[in-house]
Amino acid sequence: MSKFQGGKRPFFPARKPKAPPPPPPGLPARRRACDLVEAVLLRRRPLDEALEEPTDLSPLDRALARKIAATTLRRLGSIDRLLAERLAKGLPEGLPRLETVLRTAACQILFLDVPDYAAVDTAVRMVEANKKTQGFAGLTNAVLRGLARDREADLASLDPLDDLAPWLRERWIAAYGEATTRAMAAAVIHEPPLDLTVKADPAGWAQRLGGSLLPTGSVRLLPDGAVPDLGGFEDGAWWVQDAAAALPARLLGDVTGLAVADLCAAPGGKTAQLASAGARVTAVDRNARRLERLAENMARLKLDVTIRAVDALQLDGTYDAILLDAPCTATGTLRGHPDVMHLKSAADVDGLARLQARLLDRLADLLKPGGRAVYCTCSLEPDEGEAQIAALLAREQRLVVDPITPDEFPGIADFVTPAGHLRTLPSHWPHDEPRMAGLDGFFAARLKRIA
Repeated sequence: MSKFQGGKRPFFPARKPKAPPPPPPGLPARRRACDLVEAVLLRRRPLDEALEEPTDLSPLDRALARKIAATTLRRLGSIDRLLAERLAKGLPEGLPRLETVLRTAACQILFLDVPDYAAVDTAVRMVEANKKTQGFAGLTNAVLRGLARDREADLASLDPLDDLAPWLRERWIAAYGEATTRAMAAAVIHEPPLDLTVKADPAGWAQRLGGSLLPTGSVRLLPDGAVPDLGGFEDGAWWVQDAAAALPARLLGDVTGLAVADLCAAPGGKTAQLASAGARVTAVDRNARRLERLAENMARLKLDVTIRAVDALQLDGTYDAILLDAPCTATGTLRGHPDVMHLKSAADVDGLARLQARLLDRLADLLKPGGRAVYCTCSLEPDEGEAQIAALLAREQRLVVDPITPDEFPGIADFVTPAGHLRTLPSHWPHDEPRMAGLDGFFAARLKRIA
């Protein structure tokens, strides 16, 4: 009789399921980069917002994913042109992930310091792992290897104008001419440096941090690691602020003891400048969440300000001085925020210009007679800058331009316009090292209430 008679089965220890093999190094970061690019281009989400999503990636992989995604968005026009030249039949419809994988891998091969084999291998693996795209692994391999082979010739053929979104390129050429637009386009294809505004001794902090002192007093460095790990961060000695963004608050002059309203204030760089200069600052923003970040920044910087979560259009009271950093298309910030040109359009310029006009119409009522106001935007669109001031003066008799002069403080002479406004361009401050050059595009006008 069989010892297995009666339906009994011999005991065999249950086998533990095999753990899946770990993904190849770099694959999770590149997969995350694809997710970030699609968040911007397909789901219309700002890159910074997508970056806040939780992830279990290491800090190094998070940094790599961000760099790949941002560079892909920054150089998308060139990437798409070079891919199109190698895809005579184009890509099949309905496979956005295949397009994203090709774009991010091409970005690495062309513009980032990563081994070609790593970019190609991880791209092929991502295509093979997706049931919808696995049939295109061979195509992916061939296209990317062709890019790697022809890289030098391809790079020599690039035109920075191709990397500007068409709507933006058209507007900039109309406003600034092709030569200046080309110079700005060549500047914004580079990742920006890290600019700091320091409370005191900027030259000393530049030396301590291994940076450079800019003509306007900001400290510039190329960061290596997390910002909070830099000396002086925990002590509140400085805060991150693009050199152009640091100029408008200084245009209010001596604000010691003055009641100053900083409208649309979050995240608080200009608030910190005004408070450090001795002003009694009321920081106003309608976004309570952004004000929480502002409050955290002020606590780290050990600065005392009044915070009001209110729409600036509903603000009451009067002030000695006002800084209005108005909501805008932010087209001057493409170096650090390349997603802007893919998320915004000419229609956004028109809509935001109407909001800016409403905010400007509040200035005369909020400003005490004889008081100063500075209106600024981080936009390169004249509709959000020069045109706004011209229209305001035509309808508001209590305000006049208080002209900015080239010698008010060091470093701004090249930025002052014939009309007495301030206009910075990304192509200003050329440098042999592209990442040490330039600053954000900003507009600022100073006004005075005369009655």
